[in-house]
Amino acid sequence: MQHTHHTIMDKFNEEVQEPVSPHGQYFNSSVICSYVFAFLELAIPFDNSLAIPLLKDVFIPINPRFSSIMVKDKEGKMRWRKVEVKPEEHLKIPIFPETINSSSCELYDNYFNDYVTSILAERTPQDKPLWEIHIINYPTTNVACTIIFKLHHALGDGYSLMGALLSCLQRADDPSLPLSFPSQRPQLDSKYAKINLFKKLCFDISSFFSSISDFGSSIIKTRMIEDDKTPIRSGYEGNESQPVTLSTISLSLDQIKEIKSKLKVTINDVVCGMVFYGIRLYMKEMNEKTKIANSTAVVMLNTRNIGGYRSLMEMQKPESKGLWGNQISFLQIPIPKVSQSVISNPLEFVWNSRELIKRKRHSFSVYLIALLMDLEMRLRGPEAVAKIIYNTIRNSSVFMSNLVGPIEKMALANHPVNGLYFTVAGGPENLTITIISYEKILRIAMKTQKGFIDEYKLKFCIEKAAAIISKAAME
Repeated sequence: MQHTHHTIMDKFNEEVQEPVSPHGQYFNSSVICSYVFAFLELAIPFDNSLAIPLLKDVFIPINPRFSSIMVKDKEGKMRWRKVEVKPEEHLKIPIFPETINSSSCELYDNYFNDYVTSILAERTPQDKPLWEIHIINYPTTNVACTIIFKLHHALGDGYSLMGALLSCLQRADDPSLPLSFPSQRPQLDSKYAKINLFKKLCFDISSFFSSISDFGSSIIKTRMIEDDKTPIRSGYEGNESQPVTLSTISLSLDQIKEIKSKLKVTINDVVCGMVFYGIRLYMKEMNEKTKIANSTAVVMLNTRNIGGYRSLMEMQKPESKGLWGNQISFLQIPIPKVSQSVISNPLEFVWNSRELIKRKRHSFSVYLIALLMDLEMRLRGPEAVAKIIYNTIRNSSVFMSNLVGPIEKMALANHPVNGLYFTVAGGPENLTITIISYEKILRIAMKTQKGFIDEYKLKFCIEKAAAIISKAAME
């Protein structure tokens, strides 16, 4: 009897492999249960018979975590344990009611939106690997079919999950060629290298002091001070359980690049300027007084020191310094206020956003926050850190994240992908804004709390802000 007990225990220990990373534990705690959703819009209806073979042969083998669950070991530490995956349990193909008039895509739009609202709110069972694939084989206004990848944040951050997703896709024009991405080399280093020693010293000292003050203010923000209540921040407890709705905006990447070159800033600066200005326009429209309210955006950052995506094989190599997983920190960026000068020159919004982001990005506070979280994890465990992350987001007004998508058109098993966007769910914020580029389009997805934020008006305000900034830059 003793012997069988041993073999069972040995087998258990064999299967319980990799420890769950600290971030993996924060994102799957009693405080936060966070998912990343990627939406692939297909040009033609999907052949459902391909789904299970694709999951078995392509998706599940990508990473051991796609066939593992989280368990506590003897010491009470969380580990990934390999399990047998039944792909059909993770595949959801909803059946919508028949529409009387086959040309009325409008009706499917409503069913689609309701369906998305429902899956954004649901938790996946913890006794199965933490992902689901939803195939919505109904036409909506823009597309013939939408495939939604729902992946738990504990499996990895946006960067590694996007890498996983992209490895299931091929280039539409030539599947034998790899997908390519815009190069993302930070430009500042070359300038920094050219300045003389004295200036460097001054730059480093000022950057040191601003880092300390950023770090201090983000600690205070996490612990004590919260943003004002505004039309984008209700300040109520328990927002994460409220129903949300998702809407998207498409902007021309070429146009944004033109603005970028005219203003000599980065694409990120232009987009942040547009989004921040749009948010202020919305706030002003809903309540005049709030255009000068204190509002902060929490911006997620990928802390890997690399330019583009790596292939999955590369991400999982031991020497790749743990590219796979969650390697993120966050910046807290005050949303610039609408002053008289901004109204007369909306480009101020881009400059202001640029200055704030540049200062914050170059401060060590990003690493100090990561170190502090690490320390807190060791002293008080993952639940305590999850609470800090939760409060940081709860005390802010907007949660933002952006990813870079491929330049070429992609296809999923020969089904051309016309559009790509993503969002994150499970946090306490009323407004989440996520941005991704694909081909020549920049897609902004807005996840808004139902009944609190008027998503049509917000979308209109961000589009208006983009148009105003674009016009001002071209003049």
